[in-house]
Amino acid sequence: MSVFPFDKIVKVLYYVCMKSKEDLVREMSRGLFLILNKHTRLESLPFRVDEGVEVTHRELHAIQAIGENKRINITDLGAYFGVTKSAASQMTTKLARKGFVEKESSDRSNKEMQLTLTRLGWRAFELHEKFHGDHMADLVEKLDAFSLSQIETTSVLLEVLERVVDERLSQRMME
Repeated sequence: MSVFPFDKIVKVLYYVCMKSKEDLVREMSRGLFLILNKHTRLESLPFRVDEGVEVTHRELHAIQAIGENKRINITDLGAYFGVTKSAASQMTTKLARKGFVEKESSDRSNKEMQLTLTRLGWRAFELHEKFHGDHMADLVEKLDAFSLSQIETTSVLLEVLERVVDERLSQRMME
């Protein structure tokens, strides 16, 4: 059963009535910054796959991408995560060394490496799917008090923020 978040509603009403749009954007930016920092911490924590076998959440996400995209190559993996080919290559080398991923020459080119999961990689993939399924169910339950329209608005706001970050990254890369 979900508890209606009256304290949050009062806070939102206060902000809407007493603060400017710029103030609200600053508050939202600060909140996102805090969430990103906490998420970064969470992503670096180990995830136990088996006795004595751990991976980080970042590594799990790479494993998930490889499992969902059969025979993905390193370039495509980098594009999937918005990182350089070099960064994707470093991650896959680490995963291969740990026994989660196999690299094979592509049928199309000897330079191109295709990625597949090992048995241990598939075990990590399945555990990660369960982990995310449990957490998604918890998140959906916690957001139950919000209307679909409110959630859609939040999604649109996040898309705009992503475009702003993309523009900043692009500008910084040109400097």
